[in-house]
Amino acid sequence: MKKTLISLLATLALPALAQMTPAGVWRSIDDGTGEAKAEISIKDNGKGGLNGVVARSLISSSKEPNCSLCTDDRKDKPKVGMEIIRDAVKASGEEVWEGGTILDPENGKVYKLRLVPVEGGKRLQVRGYIGPFYRTQTWQRVQ
Repeated sequence: MKKTLISLLATLALPALAQMTPAGVWRSIDDGTGEAKAEISIKDNGKGGLNGVVARSLISSSKEPNCSLCTDDRKDKPKVGMEIIRDAVKASGEEVWEGGTILDPENGKVYKLRLVPVEGGKRLQVRGYIGPFYRTQTWQRVQ
């Protein structure tokens, strides 16, 4: 009976804990228009950090499907399937991930990164920095 109760409590508690991580699938929301643009899959990279890939585009546009403005190894690669988040690591004692980078495939710029789960992990605050300047988006959890 004791084992069953402990097992039940662990089963109920683990999903709640897992939601306070950026790992999962997120719908990116354009900070200018408020429209959903893409689904981003964020996973453990096996080196103690998180990486994120554009899993699916949610907009149909005649814009360039490849990252022609990228200046690194992602130049001219398709945006869908592209790794846009690299090496975000959890800050000590906080529900914050930083230290990595995020690429905006629309302009090819790479920013320092900060990820903060909010609203119990239902949303993810994504902030990219260049020097003292930053841009923030709030993404919605899909999975």
